[in-house]
Amino acid sequence: MTREIQFIVIHCAASQNGKRLGDGQRKTAVKVIDVWHSQRGFKRSPAARDAFNPDLFAIGYHWVIDCDGSLGTGRHINEVGAHVTGRNSNSLGVCLVGTDAFTARQWEALHSLIKSLKQKYPSASVVGHRDLSPDLNGDGKITPNEFTKLCPGFIVDEWLIREMQPLQSHLVGG
Repeated sequence: MTREIQFIVIHCAASQNGKRLGDGQRKTAVKVIDVWHSQRGFKRSPAARDAFNPDLFAIGYHWVIDCDGSLGTGRHINEVGAHVTGRNSNSLGVCLVGTDAFTARQWEALHSLIKSLKQKYPSASVVGHRDLSPDLNGDGKITPNEFTKLCPGFIVDEWLIREMQPLQSHLVGG
């Protein structure tokens, strides 16, 4: 069964900028975040685990991009995520390791992944987690005073307008 994807949501791990979460071998960023999500009470169904990434019990994201640019898979694209309240059924979640500054390799991996996802889901909107905050004053715009999260630490629309090139003010060492 293929889900209808309306949103591709970019997140950050709220971890140290420029510092890998995994060791690149047994302890990957995906596995670290899986533990974090387990501690928060997230769960994947046994059937979903049997079908894809059986060693991951809780991760809510579909992909995680570590500081070296490695792309780890979490949930299968047809598995509902656990990454943005009220929008999980029609979205895919991408998480960048860090908080508000990312390595050149992360920016490259994000660009490549989003480009690929937009080819597969051309009508999906690419947004930051904070862009799906509730419109508290009903004016049709989500403004900083309405953000329930600051994630992913940069303005996704600005990144898209700049043709998905790294944002210098959000580049580790930039």
